[in-house]
Amino acid sequence: MNHETKLTGMVVYPNDPEYQQARMNWNPFTNAFPIVFVFAQNTEDVSNAVKWARENNVPIRMRSGRHALARDFSQRDGGIVIDTSQMRNVMLNKVKGIAKVQAGIRVGPLVRMLAKEGVLAPFGDSSTVGIGGISTGGGITAIQRTAGLISDNILAATIVDAYGDVLHVSENENSDLLWALRGGGGGNFGIITSYTFTIRPAPYRVGIYQIIWPWNQLEEVVDEWQRWSPSVDERLGSILEIYTKTNGTLSSQGIFLGPKDELEKLITPLTDVGSPIRVFIDEVTLSEAIEFWAPNEPLFDTQFTTWSSAWVEQILPTDGIKAIRNFLEKAKGSESNFFFLNSGGAMNRVAPQDTAFFWRKTKYYMEWDASWTDECEAQKNINLVNRTRIQLQPYITGSYVNVPDLNIKNYGQEYYGNNFARLRRVKEKYDPDNVFNFVQSIPPASDCDHGGNK
Repeated sequence: MNHETKLTGMVVYPNDPEYQQARMNWNPFTNAFPIVFVFAQNTEDVSNAVKWARENNVPIRMRSGRHALARDFSQRDGGIVIDTSQMRNVMLNKVKGIAKVQAGIRVGPLVRMLAKEGVLAPFGDSSTVGIGGISTGGGITAIQRTAGLISDNILAATIVDAYGDVLHVSENENSDLLWALRGGGGGNFGIITSYTFTIRPAPYRVGIYQIIWPWNQLEEVVDEWQRWSPSVDERLGSILEIYTKTNGTLSSQGIFLGPKDELEKLITPLTDVGSPIRVFIDEVTLSEAIEFWAPNEPLFDTQFTTWSSAWVEQILPTDGIKAIRNFLEKAKGSESNFFFLNSGGAMNRVAPQDTAFFWRKTKYYMEWDASWTDECEAQKNINLVNRTRIQLQPYITGSYVNVPDLNIKNYGQEYYGNNFARLRRVKEKYDPDNVFNFVQSIPPASDCDHGGNK
């Protein structure tokens, strides 16, 4: 290997005035001090950065939306950050039903742009997440019961591998890598510069709802929501969100790919539980529904936050709901909460081994986070999140790789279930030297350390 590769694109070093801005992330808890940032303008810039990093023995991190939720995933001290956020082109082909999307665009601008074209694309609850990172981890969304996960909609990708070579990935080329990219987590196999997604026509009108209850009705609301939401009409995506006792917010909202009068009937079990403070139901355009579900938000948060997540295959018993209440009574940060999203439908019709995303028999997804503003409170909040995971352990399965939890030691099994061994074989083929290596990355099959599965 020669030692003459030059970094191209917009290159930012620690002495440059842009450096402080370059190292900021949505969750400030993940900030670090890399030795260089490369803001790639094209795939060649990414390729040069990978080659340069290998020649100079510099650890590589990749980033698109700056939304990593745990440390060491998208930047580290002394490393290079290869950032695709300035690569945002979208090529839409309605006749073929596909969109080719560069990896730097954020989910909010992407789904808003496509909605204006009459196209429905999967979207989550945060508009600032980068499409580059969310897609390969699965990508749970408000419409996953109709459209599947974001990863289920990946038809092809362009990726820069561990040697700096550009690979085209599809059912016909490097098909094992396509399997791995559909749920195998961001950053394990290379740096994706573009995806080709399946798209579908948008419904003309969309139903939306929001219900708010008094916080002390938490137990009965959680129990009713978890029994109702997994089997309701699969055109209906529903979340339940509960903030801390001091915050006092308990609410559910949803998007229904159908008319308002049908939605009103479908949510009757929810409007009948407890004594709602507010019931809001409307019929809007898709663009208005996206504004309701994922409003624009600041790129950077001021709160430090730590998360954990899990999938639920059986209804939570009373003790499980009690653990949720206990967490929300102890957590203090203004953004600390429990978040639930219903599964089922198209998401569960894919067999667990058909893509790298394994968790296909779930009723719903659940995550919880603790936030704080004073840096000395970090460990207390990390411990609270972890204790809650231990209390919930008898009732949950696995964890979502896009919401990583560094306290999970057996992370290969928790993120990828029975697909972990195959993912390690794909890693061995495309990155045998483990160049794309970070705190919870997938190790090559030949590596003695089995990703926490010793």
